[in-house]
Amino acid sequence: MSPAPGNLHQRISSDLHGFLWSHLRGKECKVFSAPFDVRLPLKSIDDKDIITVLQPDICVICDLTKQDKRGYAGAPGIVVEILSPGNNVKELKNKYEIYEQAGVNEYWIVSPQNGTLVINTLVGGKYQPSRQMTFGDVIASTVLPGFSLNLSELFEASLPDGE
Repeated sequence: MSPAPGNLHQRISSDLHGFLWSHLRGKECKVFSAPFDVRLPLKSIDDKDIITVLQPDICVICDLTKQDKRGYAGAPGIVVEILSPGNNVKELKNKYEIYEQAGVNEYWIVSPQNGTLVINTLVGGKYQPSRQMTFGDVIASTVLPGFSLNLSELFEASLPDGE
């Protein structure tokens, strides 16, 4: 069994979820945090065709018809994975390929240790990565019109006093 994510991971997750929740309040899309099963079909949303179940750190779903009592059956609009020491290879390789193949529109990779974020945007079935963004950079989303976040707010708010 894997150990629980550390404090820095959880602070980033909580703060980012809050920023997204505030933007989405009263809108059609909803934000969810782990543990929340995302069942990724590669052929159809029929349970017999679903072979991959993941729990992204954060996901944004806009087609609520695919939500059920077990989680979500389909590709979310946005998936966020927050890196922790020891899981970087899994996050950067395996999940990247799975999310791309399943048709997740944006796959955000957050590195709390480095204070960076990369947004992979699906274009023609392949991810196009943004540059590595950090303190002072403002991110936006093609999935969430009007959403923007200065990464200084995310990373500074997540640092304990004195760091």
